Parts: sequence; structure tokens; C-alpha cells
Amino acid sequence: MQKSITNALSNSYSYTEYRKLVTDLLAEGKSTGSEQSEDLTHYSSLNETRMNRLEKTIKITETTISKLQNVHKNYIWLVISEGWCGDAAQLLPIIHKMAAESKDKIDLKIVLRDENPDLMNLFLTNGGKAIPKLIIIDKEKLEVLADWGPRPKGASELVNNYKKEFGAFDETIKTNLQLWYLHDKGISTQNEIMEIMENC
Repeated sequence: MQKSITNALSNSYSYTEYRKLVTDLLAEGKSTGSEQSEDLTHYSSLNETRMNRLEKTIKITETTISKLQNVHKNYIWLVISEGWCGDAAQLLPIIHKMAAESKDKIDLKIVLRDENPDLMNLFLTNGGKAIPKLIIIDKEKLEVLADWGPRPKGASELVNNYKKEFGAFDETIKTNLQLWYLHDKGISTQNEIMEIMENC
């Protein structure tokens, strides 16, 4: 695991670099990832708009800020993502703003799933390569302490229940999921990540 983490960190992007990469690829009509298609480029474009909006509107709660500013050691938050991933677009702006509130105790790094298969295979969800995945690492020891993702519990339950009933992840559940994120305003994500951090 240590080797996969070290390799991933050497190929990682800051949040700003990640945003620029996705934007530059879109300008060429491309998305991140090994597979290229009109659909994936379309999703990347939607996500670009979504992230621009969330960066302006998402608020970190006073409770979360207080906890982040009292973090007792240095961490790396390593997120596995891709530009076309709708959940990543919803969650990365929150994670970025949380890290920024930590008074430099949390260093956010982002890696692309398809460029880091060894790392992804260590953090599968029910055997699948679901993203985003947040890996919480002790910065001094480069030791993995915990991981979180690909969605807050409420969003996961929404998707799982829909799949059980209808057997597919289609446009209807995508819309329902976006509405869930809209109403939740990032609160579940903040609470769940901070709960994990308290045990690290």
C-alpha cells in the first residue's frame, strides 16, 4: 500500500491544478480518463458548471470550522477522482473548502482514477471502482488512517434503493441524486468526514 500511496502522491494535483486540467481538456473536447466519449465530455462540462457554482455557494458550518482548526496533527487528504464523475463534482468543492479551513493542517491532493489503478484497487466499494474516494493519510508517516466515499450515507441509500427497485442507474436517479445534494448543502459530507477525523 505504501508504494501505491507514494506513487499516487507523486502524480497528484492540487485542487487548482485539477480544476485547470479538467478545463483545459474540455477546451480540446476531451474529458479526463482512459475512455473518451461524447457522453463523458458532456458530463465533464456539466460538472465544470456545477463546481463553479458550488465554490461560490457551499458553506462550511461553524462547528466543522472549529473542529478543523483544532486538528492536532498534519494530514494529507488524497482524493481519487475524474472530471466526468458527478459525485466528485458535488463533493470536491466541499472537501477543498474544509481543507482550506484547517490552518494548513490538511494538504489536499487529487489523483485520477484511471492513472492510478493500483491505488484504486486498494479502495474498492463493493468490488467496484466507485469515486470519489477520500483517503486520510498521516502526513509524517504516510500511513493510511481511514477512507470515505464515494457518497454520503443518505445519497448512497437513495441510489441503492433505486437500483433495488428499478435495477439501473439511469437519468431519473441521476436527477434525484442531484436534488439530494442540493437539499443537503454539503452538511452530511462535512459531518461524516469530521466524524472519521475525530478517530484519526
